[in-house]
Amino acid sequence: MSNPDEKNFHTYQDWLTWEGSWELINGKAYNMSPAPTSLHQFIVGELHFALRTFFQNRSCYVFVAPFDVLLSESEEYESPDHVTQPDLFVVCSKGQIAKNGCHGAPTLIIEVLSPSTALKDFNEKFNLYQKYKVQEYWIVDPGNRTAHVYSLQDGSYQARHLYTEQEAIQSIVIKDLQVPMSRLFSLE
Repeated sequence: MSNPDEKNFHTYQDWLTWEGSWELINGKAYNMSPAPTSLHQFIVGELHFALRTFFQNRSCYVFVAPFDVLLSESEEYESPDHVTQPDLFVVCSKGQIAKNGCHGAPTLIIEVLSPSTALKDFNEKFNLYQKYKVQEYWIVDPGNRTAHVYSLQDGSYQARHLYTEQEAIQSIVIKDLQVPMSRLFSLE
């Protein structure tokens, strides 16, 4: 086991040898430490609870990090091109779920920003999720108490809404899914 040189180009075979928790995006290694803040984890917990409650008797499945999303140019997931660990994601095709992660694009991905991940979430992950056709992408920003919701339209993400603390996030893709923003920030 080793740690990657974050400046070099890496493959999935390299990723398999790394110690700790890493993402692989466009051949670049991203360390998943340090551990998230208490507010970050509280928000993830509240979102997970809301999603699990909503999907309880439906045919979609909710996952929370650490669980890998494997994205590949081909249908070959034994050596994917990219590996991410979104804070939360929803898979509505049971056939995508494998022991080692989700094979292909989930229906919905949610990232909760941390100071160390904000640029990656808004840039690399945004472009990656758009390219692989994740239908909806939420970016929750604890610092500004907002949530950005993007959905695919003609192959590109369109900003659908910037939700503030007084509103409820409403999914574009999953009808009737709403999450009150005030619930996410009740720890503070």
